[in-house]
Amino acid sequence: MAVHGFGVTEFQLVLLRRMADFRPEPVEEALRRLGATRAGMREANKRWQAMVRAPGFPSGGRRWTAVLGAPEAVLPRRVGDLVCTARQWALPLWPDLRFEVLLAPGGAELNAWLVRAPGSRPTVLRTLADLTPWSCVVADLGAAFPPAVPREGSAPTRFRLDFTAPDTDGRPCACTADFTWGLLQEVRPA
Repeated sequence: MAVHGFGVTEFQLVLLRRMADFRPEPVEEALRRLGATRAGMREANKRWQAMVRAPGFPSGGRRWTAVLGAPEAVLPRRVGDLVCTARQWALPLWPDLRFEVLLAPGGAELNAWLVRAPGSRPTVLRTLADLTPWSCVVADLGAAFPPAVPREGSAPTRFRLDFTAPDTDGRPCACTADFTWGLLQEVRPA
């Protein structure tokens, strides 16, 4: 399913455009796998921005269905006292992940990002050396190094976690991890 020729492939290019700000190397490899160029990635992002700002374009959960088709899974997800709905789609670039949109009761969008696919195993995260770009999603890092403290990112598609993890010598190191669309981009000392 696609709206005006904009579907899963183009949406993956939108995700990559934001990730290129942090990690151009894996983005270049992903573009090769998609048979796309940097110019094509920028054009897809430009079209996406125009579509989501257009007066008649659907909002909330309908926006994602219009572009990505029917979700692979629709799951209840408790957030505090709310019972929300998580809709998930598979994206070919990240077979062990799912693009998830979290909707509040009534359909308001709470979050949209990549999450671990059901049944897929996360990368084993024991030290800072294991935290390489694209190696994990927010929940993976939070589970490996609790308590991870969420912080607002520098843009709506970005997220940060403050956490402490051992370095390669086993010494604890306070760090900040930056994620784009829920996928790890970089880790730096706090």
